[in-house]
Amino acid sequence: MTTPATTTTSTAQAPTDRLRLGVIGVGVVGKAHIKRLQSDASPAQLIAIADASTEAAEAVGADLSAPVAASVDALLASDDVDAVIIAIPSGLHADVAIAALEAGKHVLLEKPIDVTVDAADRIIAAEQASGKTLSVVSQRRFAPENQFLHEAIRSGRLGRPTAASIEIALWRTQEYYDSGAWRGTWALDGGGALMNQGVHLVDLALWLLGDVEEVYAHSGLLAHERIEVEDTITITARFTSGAMLTFLATTTAYGNLPLRVAVMGDGGTAVTLSEKFTHLITQDGADIPEFEPVDQQLGQLTDFVTAVTTGAPPLVRSTEARAAVAFIEAAYTSARTGRPVQPR
Repeated sequence: MTTPATTTTSTAQAPTDRLRLGVIGVGVVGKAHIKRLQSDASPAQLIAIADASTEAAEAVGADLSAPVAASVDALLASDDVDAVIIAIPSGLHADVAIAALEAGKHVLLEKPIDVTVDAADRIIAAEQASGKTLSVVSQRRFAPENQFLHEAIRSGRLGRPTAASIEIALWRTQEYYDSGAWRGTWALDGGGALMNQGVHLVDLALWLLGDVEEVYAHSGLLAHERIEVEDTITITARFTSGAMLTFLATTTAYGNLPLRVAVMGDGGTAVTLSEKFTHLITQDGADIPEFEPVDQQLGQLTDFVTAVTTGAPPLVRSTEARAAVAFIEAAYTSARTGRPVQPR
């Protein structure tokens, strides 16, 4: 392995009872994971980082004082690494995640699980064969407001859920899409505003309201150039429970708007803006709760480490991450064909 200053033959560290993690991918998201693992609050120990580009890995390693593995393969072969965080372009997730599982590593995989249901199924099969833990980043579940809402729905405090509305109205410049050749491509980004920015809220909708029976969508490229995918999509969906959903994802909302989630039932209604309650009526007349801000990504990292070390399932399982991609895949098929589609 190499560090920013020296070359060694092992990633061995001082003895520790903390989970030993490697990070694969040193882009914007990968660097955020590296910094989180280096923080005093981290429940795990950073052992090494790696990237398909050795030069990129060495540059980030020098900048962040992080040990650098000679290659991705070398990191996966290291006995000093218990688990990996994978933060590479979405369409490359399956091959690297499967290689990590087959190497005996637990995996925390950046969203989405991959860009197709077929690729997700390959990952799930490898996970099951390996006996290792795999979780997919869906940090919205770790906001205390969303956990409160999840429990309120499950306990019946909103009555029977009847409808929900979710809006992700964001702004991305043309420079954002031009900044990487993989951005805005079907093969590596898997889609636009829905797959990239919207997948977290798709996961949240399914976590709150259950399985989806049918989706119908319209999409368009309205404010950007030189990309293959949509920058705006609207979706209506029907859950197997009978509840209805309207869903907007766009990167054309100049200046950004707050993320809005509304869940309505025959016994209560809840609305959040940027994951803060603005409206809550329940059958028991509860006041709007106040929560301290939390680091959602740190919450998911801690959940992953707990799952690995105790054998308990992580809060976000691979099959649930697959369901989010199936919803998105169905929405894209509907937008292309003009017909309602059942997620597979």
